[in-house]
Amino acid sequence: MYEKTATAGMGNAEWLALRKTGIGGSDAGTVCGLNPYSSPMKLFCDKTSEDIQELDNEAVRQGHDLEEYVARRFMEATGLKVRRSNYMYRSVEYPFMIADVDRLVIGEDAGLECKTASAYNADKWKDGDIPLHYVMQCCHYMAVTGKRTWYIAAVILGQEFVYRKLVWNDELIARLIAVEKEFWENHVVAKVMPAPDGSKACDKVLNGYFGAVRKGSAISLYGFDEKLSRRAEIMEEINRLQNEQSCIEQEVKLYMQDNEFAASDKYRVSWSSVETTRLDTQRMKQEKPELYRDYAKVSVSRRFQVKAA
Repeated sequence: MYEKTATAGMGNAEWLALRKTGIGGSDAGTVCGLNPYSSPMKLFCDKTSEDIQELDNEAVRQGHDLEEYVARRFMEATGLKVRRSNYMYRSVEYPFMIADVDRLVIGEDAGLECKTASAYNADKWKDGDIPLHYVMQCCHYMAVTGKRTWYIAAVILGQEFVYRKLVWNDELIARLIAVEKEFWENHVVAKVMPAPDGSKACDKVLNGYFGAVRKGSAISLYGFDEKLSRRAEIMEEINRLQNEQSCIEQEVKLYMQDNEFAASDKYRVSWSSVETTRLDTQRMKQEKPELYRDYAKVSVSRRFQVKAA
């Protein structure tokens, strides 16, 4: 069972505020730790912050503009008919679960998710595959709406159109609900930030939360000696592997000499000339100090360093 709120005519800011009141389909993969572009920590900040941030980049714009095209291609490929829903759905049993679906399939207990994929991600759709965070998104929609089937269709820019069919899986959906419930109650409601997961999204959150330094302040470091020792071991291994990588690359370069390309049955190697133009800021600072001051931009960040005591 679900409740629904009409979204037709709703302003974008109001819609974004409504999304903060629960976990949506695009959040499901993040909660499960499967979204390569986000993290539970970032999602926690999005849900608990009062800021309404409107995403405005080329990927978002293309995805929105091409949604109708993807839906049309799906209808052409399958013979099914779809329509917009114009509602935000909310589970009655789990009110923290919300769903703003792309399309509903007419005459079938099913919905449709429309995606636009870069050609660089084409391999993630090969042989019937679906990126895992999109699988969780479709399962989330089924959990909220109760529909037993969800289709996902994608245009891989410049390459092909694909679609897949997902069906209700009791075990998977029960597990998804449990993970989302734990995240919402133990983190969002409790205002407890999730643990770091090593992602760049986590770095961005930490830098945003603790970007300002209290100069000269210090605390005792308890409980981290073992982890920092492990960090030192990892860095040594990274340095060793990077040196091994460099040696292999240098051997290939020595073999190629002044040739730009080399190929085998398994690999294609290029060693090309690349022209790069950089502004000589030191010279500008010396010869045109007023101009340098006008255009210089000061940025503040925190540098993390570890040294043996």
